[in-house]
Amino acid sequence: MRILVTGGAGYIGSHACVELINSGYEVVIVDNFCNSSLESIKRIEKLTNTTITFYELNIGVKVDVIRVFEEQQIDGVMHFAGLKSISDSVTRPIDYYNNNVSSTIYLLEVMKQFNCKVFVFSSTASIYGDSKVQPISENFPLSPSNPYGRSKLVVENILKDILVSEDDWMIALLRYFNPIGAHISGIIGESSLQAPNNLMPLVLDVASGKRKKLKIFGDDYPTHDGTGVRDYIHVTDLAKAHIKALQAIISGVNLIEVNLGTGRGHSVFDLIKTFEITSGIAIPYKIIPRRSGDVAICYADVSKAEKLLGWKAELGLRDMCIDAWRWQSMSPKVKA
Repeated sequence: MRILVTGGAGYIGSHACVELINSGYEVVIVDNFCNSSLESIKRIEKLTNTTITFYELNIGVKVDVIRVFEEQQIDGVMHFAGLKSISDSVTRPIDYYNNNVSSTIYLLEVMKQFNCKVFVFSSTASIYGDSKVQPISENFPLSPSNPYGRSKLVVENILKDILVSEDDWMIALLRYFNPIGAHISGIIGESSLQAPNNLMPLVLDVASGKRKKLKIFGDDYPTHDGTGVRDYIHVTDLAKAHIKALQAIISGVNLIEVNLGTGRGHSVFDLIKTFEITSGIAIPYKIIPRRSGDVAICYADVSKAEKLLGWKAELGLRDMCIDAWRWQSMSPKVKA
């Protein structure tokens, strides 16, 4: 089975490609390299000992997507391509709706044209907004508090509407919590061409000397230590969940919507302390005001994913920190 992976050179997409190939699937990658590079694909090839077909293109250009489907027999799509910063989306909402919604519509139109109806969607826990009850289950109200989350919810609703109109589609909506970590080899990990805005990449920048201090956005949240609490999930666990979801919809489950997390929340200070213990490196920090769009606490009820997919996260915060630092330490030295 040949799977088209949009954004396959990116952080989560690259790890999913490794798991797909290791599970016996063929992979075709499309990526415009706006926040990734060809080096990532070379490293996937090194890890899997394969040669990957890839196209450098923007899925918002429909004629280019059509060319991929004309040249390749695509059986299903894993859709990772999109803008993903909560804070950035607050200042650039039009870009987020155009990139995350409009481009996805073009992709779906091409899929329909070529009768390809297997779709695994990279969604987000941000669609739940600032939930007052934790852990968050899939039946909670959907009320995203930022344009990024709203753009993902719009796509989820489009996909559900498609399934109502054409019941032969097979769709998985995977709501990520907070992916961190890296492949255990240290060969692929979270690498951005843009300035990082997520916690772990910023911690790594401080640990490697690229930044003097970590900025912590608020220490006055109603949490055990005042900093925001998130459900951090190892990117390898997350990638493996995509394989389980793909297998589930192919086997006849038309629609799956599940949370992907560990079911446990950790604060910013929890992560910093764990990183310091595992790496032996102190992380100096300073407290600055909260960011717009951030919520106090967000962690998952993961029982549905375990029941439907037979999947649960196996790696803990310690593993995430160890693997992330290995990636950071090895990254400049890896040759593809």
